[in-house]
Amino acid sequence: MPAVVSDFASRLIRWHKRHGRHDLPWQNTRDPYRVWLSEIMLQQTQVATVIPYYLRFLERFPLLADLAAAPVEDVMALWSGLGYYARARNLHAAARGVIEQHAGKFPRDPEMIAQLPGIGRSTANSIATFCFGAHAPILDGNVKRVLCRTFGIGGVPGSGAVEKRLWSLAEELMPKRQGAIYNQAQMDLGAMLCTRSRPRCGDCPLTGPCVARATGRTAGLPEARPRRVIPERKATLLVLRDGKRVLLETRPPSGIWGGLLSLPELPEEADAQEWAARSFGCRVGEASAAPVVVHAFSHFRLHISPIVLDVTPGHAAMEPRWQWLDLDATAAAALPAPVRRILEQVQASGSKPLLSRKR
Repeated sequence: MPAVVSDFASRLIRWHKRHGRHDLPWQNTRDPYRVWLSEIMLQQTQVATVIPYYLRFLERFPLLADLAAAPVEDVMALWSGLGYYARARNLHAAARGVIEQHAGKFPRDPEMIAQLPGIGRSTANSIATFCFGAHAPILDGNVKRVLCRTFGIGGVPGSGAVEKRLWSLAEELMPKRQGAIYNQAQMDLGAMLCTRSRPRCGDCPLTGPCVARATGRTAGLPEARPRRVIPERKATLLVLRDGKRVLLETRPPSGIWGGLLSLPELPEEADAQEWAARSFGCRVGEASAAPVVVHAFSHFRLHISPIVLDVTPGHAAMEPRWQWLDLDATAAAALPAPVRRILEQVQASGSKPLLSRKR
């Protein structure tokens, strides 16, 4: 292993200079705000998906101070559709933390960066390396896969013992110079060649020393967590439509769709028309059903049955978390992806009848 360790970084750096990614929107900058934003957006999200969100985000919030000064609702609206919404709430909280606790200057030390909301050890090290030249290894999903295959490390990477071993190895492999290029090379290799499925081993600069390739374990490393049955859940959401307006609820800050706008959820066994009339003081017309929408979360799958009700609002005051919003304005609102799909279906139907609902 010592020979492989000494040669590991140089192989990757040489490969990256010729074949790595050099023109992504967040590259070729040492601005910690832009690097940090990309690191958060890229967590569990592919580059192609992130790029348009990243560019729109910077157009609206070009500086960290702009993000910190914005209402969190504006941040959530821009994040809508990108998923894992806690990232957006933490991003906003961290921006305010930099303004309030660090006088607006992004901290340079990896340990201080890691104290900001939503930033773990690997992300903090990545920011410190790219922006401040720190000597700090990273260990994201791509890097874990590269290390597990190259050095034949078994076990599930997320488990405590394997995680500890990987961090120890990452520290040992970290070169004293060109740390930023090396860290980017690891990420690029994992994203471009050493992919989860169908790795391009023939093009890999680590083919020679790779234990997984030599022992025929490329498909089995890194080891996956045991597959578990994904629970199936059901929910009924109401589209209360007053002409061109729809009733939306601001979700609680924590939990599913925290801080986003959503449709009212009908309690189990409740009658949609009676519940809407009682809860919101509406005069309610006929009910019709829109097509079921299925949305996969990380830990369960949700089957959403939308019911559309044409209503006339009463004069009773509603709680601040409820608001009537013009349907034309929902395109720019902070909506979860499945709620946006439901409203798009309703708008597309226009005056055409939706699926009839049996009573």
